[in-house]
Amino acid sequence: MAEKGLKDYKAPKKLDAYRLLEVFTASDGRMSILVVLLGFLAGTIIVLAVGRNPGNMFAALMQAMTGWDLTRGVWNIRYVGEWLALSTPLILTGLSMGFAARAGLFNIGAEGQYIVGLTIAQFGALYLPQIPVLHVVLCVLLAAMGAAIWGGIVGWLKARFNASEVVATIMLNYVAFYLSRWVTMAIPGANTYKTPNLPQSAQLDAGFLQLFTNGSNLNYGFFIALLSVLAYWWIMERTRLGFSLRATGLNRDAAQASGINANRSAVVSMAVAGAFAGLAGAVVALGSFNFGRVLSGLDNYGFSGIAVALVGNSTGMGIGLSGLLFGLLASGQPLMQSRGIPKEITLIISGLVVVFVSLRAGVRMFIAWRRRLSVAAAEALDA
Repeated sequence: MAEKGLKDYKAPKKLDAYRLLEVFTASDGRMSILVVLLGFLAGTIIVLAVGRNPGNMFAALMQAMTGWDLTRGVWNIRYVGEWLALSTPLILTGLSMGFAARAGLFNIGAEGQYIVGLTIAQFGALYLPQIPVLHVVLCVLLAAMGAAIWGGIVGWLKARFNASEVVATIMLNYVAFYLSRWVTMAIPGANTYKTPNLPQSAQLDAGFLQLFTNGSNLNYGFFIALLSVLAYWWIMERTRLGFSLRATGLNRDAAQASGINANRSAVVSMAVAGAFAGLAGAVVALGSFNFGRVLSGLDNYGFSGIAVALVGNSTGMGIGLSGLLFGLLASGQPLMQSRGIPKEITLIISGLVVVFVSLRAGVRMFIAWRRRLSVAAAEALDA
């Protein structure tokens, strides 16, 4: 009896350790924080390995986030404005990826949808009536609508022919890119680099924001991103449409059996995802440049949005915070270089964060496996 009691006492101790770890990993939010910390830890180790001071890396990130240069004791709020401006398109393309993911689709086409939105916004800026306020509003709305149609095509192909959304979106990325180059270079006065200047009435410049942030590129696009995060949350968490999309994403067959039109969910989710990416294109076209661009290559905002959505767990608030994180890394990159930190460090940290996120499911499987072993051992002792 004493021997059995001793064994019974030890088994739960082992089980408690794994149960504690399982409780921690059960929260997507806590896991996201953990993988971000692991990414920065790995970046710190790499900086040390190449003989640099990791303190300079964190000082650069602090300066980008707060405007304080700790080494010289100088403050410039312009860095904060640039951080928020760089984060804006990342948040919007992250919402694009996340919205489709909640419906069970993998939207690799945010880059193409972004390009469609950017191109339409530029054409609207050059050819729509130059009525203050209305001009820029129409440009943004048309960009979102055009990108929504572009994304909806993929949803329709998925619903009608069960075509792989991954293959379709990858191919449409390049169709959008070359189509954008072709039609933009056909604009009178355009060359292989840019179009004529865009009218002021079509630009997202916010004078009070630029004044407040000491001339940064921060513009009204940041408020568009904030409203988009709220709209994302409201649609997904507070509407019947969001419920049907989430149900389809969790189990398409079960949703179909419950009366939810899974094919309609595919089309709607990809259309809304396209609209978010189109907004990102409009924000970059009308907020970062005063001329239309003839794209020479992909801007990669759409592909970065995949990482943003993964780290943000495809939730509205999570994507918003994740977009700010990746924007911070991007805005801190030149500051790191000025302190002797290789620019590749930010890319390594971003990549490792995504790798650690992808390992989350494996960690949970390992914990569940060890827990089953512990339970089986405890039951064997009781027998």
